[in-house]
Amino acid sequence: MERAQKHRHTRLCSPFLPLPVLKHRQHQPPGPCEMLCGDSAPTAGLSMSVRRPRGRATVTHAVIVIFLEFFAWGLLTTPMLTVLNETFLQHMFLMNGLIQGVKGFLSFLSAPLIGALSDIWGRKSFLLITVFFTCAPIPFMRLNPWWYFALISVSGIFSVTFSVIFAYVADITEEHERSTAYGLVSATFAASLVTSPAIGAFLSQRFDDSVVVLVATVIAVLDIAFVFFLVPESLPEKIRSTEFSWQQADPFNSLRRVGQDPTVLLICVTVFLSYLPEAGQYSSFFLYLKQEIHFTPAAIAAFIAMVGILSIIAQTVLLSVLMRTIGNKKTVLLGLFFQIIQLIWYGVGSQPWMIWAAGTIAALSSITFPAVSALVSHCASAEQQGVVQGMITGIRGLCNGLGPALYGFIFFLFNVELSDVEQPALSPPPETPLVPGPPFLIGSGLVFVAVCVAFFIPENHKLSDAAKSGTAAHAQNVSALATPVSDTEDIEPLLQDTVM
Repeated sequence: MERAQKHRHTRLCSPFLPLPVLKHRQHQPPGPCEMLCGDSAPTAGLSMSVRRPRGRATVTHAVIVIFLEFFAWGLLTTPMLTVLNETFLQHMFLMNGLIQGVKGFLSFLSAPLIGALSDIWGRKSFLLITVFFTCAPIPFMRLNPWWYFALISVSGIFSVTFSVIFAYVADITEEHERSTAYGLVSATFAASLVTSPAIGAFLSQRFDDSVVVLVATVIAVLDIAFVFFLVPESLPEKIRSTEFSWQQADPFNSLRRVGQDPTVLLICVTVFLSYLPEAGQYSSFFLYLKQEIHFTPAAIAAFIAMVGILSIIAQTVLLSVLMRTIGNKKTVLLGLFFQIIQLIWYGVGSQPWMIWAAGTIAALSSITFPAVSALVSHCASAEQQGVVQGMITGIRGLCNGLGPALYGFIFFLFNVELSDVEQPALSPPPETPLVPGPPFLIGSGLVFVAVCVAFFIPENHKLSDAAKSGTAAHAQNVSALATPVSDTEDIEPLLQDTVM
């Protein structure tokens, strides 16, 4: 009995566990003002069972942190292309792929370690570290470009903000509402990209790139200050994990253990195959629109805004409806199907209207990752929650490195010139590519394989059930995951004054 009670408390320590249903805590998430003052206020379209006393952790805290961080980087879309071009000349995309590859590989190595340590020491300290190191390279873009690219590379060690944010959200939400919360966080990421590239381009044209870098630096400092002064701890000391093993934090050891469970392996392969083309698309798409589709800067800004707004709607309203009606797995499959259509259309589309139509499909495909995160949260056992979610974030980080290099190499193979450098007057015209966007077509093939893999993911399955070496205590823990805690049980509230 004592062992079972220990497991019941242990399961609360993991960042992505299904939390017990507390029926007497039904509140709406606050707006930004209510979040700071602690009053409860309804937010349209979203219902979450999160307590709202003063100083308590809320989903809004996570949303603000994500928005500020990626808004700061979104401002640098135009200056980034300029600095790459000035520093590496015609090899800008290849060098960008190399730099992002180092960063992505370091994120892959560090994500499980940071996830495991946050289970022990809490979320806030690691949220502060990840935000600080992710934003640290920004001012060096104008101070010293070489230091800037060097810092971007090594910042990958701590550039796992999403991993800690999802853990933060999981601490303060219940299982049935977690997919909506993940969708809100992902939608906030999209919202940060709705206006920031256009604002950055306007400031760069109206003033210069130094002003854009200064504004981005100020926003990054505000984000760090917000985490330090206003973000509360989401994981109380009484329910934190007390055990740590280096094997748990070793990404390769985690991969070996994940491979023992077919469900975890299927999820990780699905994430890799679907996110690899998406990461490559992020690195070159804006310049592709300018060079191949002949979009004006205003059209590019409008395109980003449209896709961002539609992504917000898809990841909040549509995702919530789909999760309730067709379930986690079918939502993932639907998102992957939209991604295939989007990539094929990008690959063969040569007219602006085709790209605009494909952008609408791209917004619908944005439901995939929050649906995958919810699927992991639903079916992973206590021992695998942090490791699996950390591995998924690490795989995405690895894709962020491999994707840009892969796309740049494919563009080069198919004679699609994405360099913004003017060609000499007497140089021969570049060869016409067979298709406008060959990397997108190849990416659609990868996502098709991801659909085939995801089809075999069991929807209602506890990952630990497949582990043949599970012990009796482990089985007790899995049983506890599915058992709601009654209101009379003396369970320490998850929302404490203390904090991606």
